[in-house]
Amino acid sequence: MWDYTEKVMDHFLHPRNVGELLDADAVGEVGNITCGDALKLFLKLDEARERVVDVRFQTFGCASAIASASALTELVKGKTLAEAATITNDDIAAYLGTLPEEKMHCSVMGMEALQAALASLRGEGDGKATSGHDHDRGDYDPQGLDRVVCYCFSVTERRIREVVAANHLETVDQVTHYCKAGGGCGGCKKDIQAILDDVRGRAATAAPAAAAAAVDAPKPLTNLQKITRIQQVIAEELRPGLQADGGDLELVDIDGDRVVVKLKGACAGCPGAQTTLKRWVEARLREVVAPTLQVVEG
Repeated sequence: MWDYTEKVMDHFLHPRNVGELLDADAVGEVGNITCGDALKLFLKLDEARERVVDVRFQTFGCASAIASASALTELVKGKTLAEAATITNDDIAAYLGTLPEEKMHCSVMGMEALQAALASLRGEGDGKATSGHDHDRGDYDPQGLDRVVCYCFSVTERRIREVVAANHLETVDQVTHYCKAGGGCGGCKKDIQAILDDVRGRAATAAPAAAAAAVDAPKPLTNLQKITRIQQVIAEELRPGLQADGGDLELVDIDGDRVVVKLKGACAGCPGAQTTLKRWVEARLREVVAPTLQVVEG
């Protein structure tokens, strides 16, 4: 028996916002019933198309999947699109008090459905989160990240890397809990371990440089210095990292503390795009340029 919080049980037994929105402005889908879990999220916007005024969900899954989807709808309702884009799987789990680690993939599924719906509003994709099934697309993938690692649940290397990086995972079991990879026959566990070692190795290499930069807080910069520093960090640090995984980032505009960028390549429409923008791009720019910077897509 899973050790569920009272709030998880409440949202499982009395889920909020269940059903379909026939006039939805956006729909996000993730999962596959043959793999055990699936979620469909419906969003309705206000007349200005800036705020979520209604949200519904349909799901096929366990108690955690139902509770996570219900919690997600409560978190999203009333938010602006910009605010909704910042919601992560950690926010869903925190709203519920906590989730058993073995069930964290349910909160990840909710985040991916939301990101797929938001991406469709931007004209990027068809509202379906395909990170676990990218091998069917036939796209050119020079890094080989769209190869299927876990055939039991159709999980690609790209998805595993995204989940490991976003949630700071350290073990194969944790990867399984967050995205199901390795949870079937187990034949892919050696590959998952190799991916973990590689992601952790890159993080360890980057840590000393980040720590050194954080020793002394940056002094206030002039507008020209700020623009130059932002351009330099994007060109020398952020773009190479994204390009290594088949993506890219273009600087569109800088207006005061608002940095407008455009995600390209594999990053465009990626379910983890907003996490990348906030937890990596924005976090790094705030660290080395100014703590008040905000990074948005435009």
